[in-house]
Amino acid sequence: MSRTLTVAAAQLELREVDSFAAWAEQVRDLLDRTPDARVVVLPELVTESLFTIDPDWRTHEIAQLTRISAYTDEYVALFTAEAARRDQWILAGTHLVATPGGHENVAFLFGPGGEVLRHAKTHIFPAEADWDTGEGDELAVHVIDDVTVGIAICYEAEIPEVCTTLTAMGAEVLLVPSYTFTEAGFWRVRHCAAARAIENQVYVVHCPTVSHLEAPLAPGWARASVLSPCDLVFPADGVLVEARTNEQDAITHELDLDLLVENRRTGAATTHTDRGRRRDLYEKYAHHTL
Repeated sequence: MSRTLTVAAAQLELREVDSFAAWAEQVRDLLDRTPDARVVVLPELVTESLFTIDPDWRTHEIAQLTRISAYTDEYVALFTAEAARRDQWILAGTHLVATPGGHENVAFLFGPGGEVLRHAKTHIFPAEADWDTGEGDELAVHVIDDVTVGIAICYEAEIPEVCTTLTAMGAEVLLVPSYTFTEAGFWRVRHCAAARAIENQVYVVHCPTVSHLEAPLAPGWARASVLSPCDLVFPADGVLVEARTNEQDAITHELDLDLLVENRRTGAATTHTDRGRRRDLYEKYAHHTL
């Protein structure tokens, strides 16, 4: 029997809400559209809508976005319950979390057995410095139904070393929640996610944030996708499935992991192996690396 993993990207739209309960209802409605998925990925800063619970939110500076960390306990409780109820693994986007050293942009992976796994973004986007967020210092992979997954949050997908490390640790599927304020930003992450799929011969689930909210919050340009390497056994452009543009949407796709393993072995471009084949060459010029 072949190894498969059904994944979904739940492309949520940030909307003005008057309570945590109203936001949670929107999340549940979107999750209802992914019943066949074993792993569901939501977008980066999925909780940013909670900033709008304050009726005066338009008068606040963006630096006050860290206010949403006050909802961390409710956020964790919601997704812990939903993962168990739906028998799914839910990468619940990211959320700003207060730590002794400041705030971190943290991806939470909730499991059906009550698992709550965290990954703090290791490379913040320059604009995130305006929110007084720090950076995490750990990378990890997780096994879901005999498939190894890694998490790369938005800008992390633009840093090849992050995904190279996750792949070296065994990742076969990269989960990439993102939030980009412009179409250019979206394509930067999307093209980099596609490059990571090609160079590491992995699948990538890219799930961006949709937003049409006004300042101080930023717009979100989005078109979620599930990506593969570009080779004869996959779509020529590497796009397995794609969401509608800048609308709340959910897409689902069954990944064939045995096909991926075979592609790593016999594909037209065996980059997963060949990237390390000339390590001796790269080490000659290591003093030139950043």
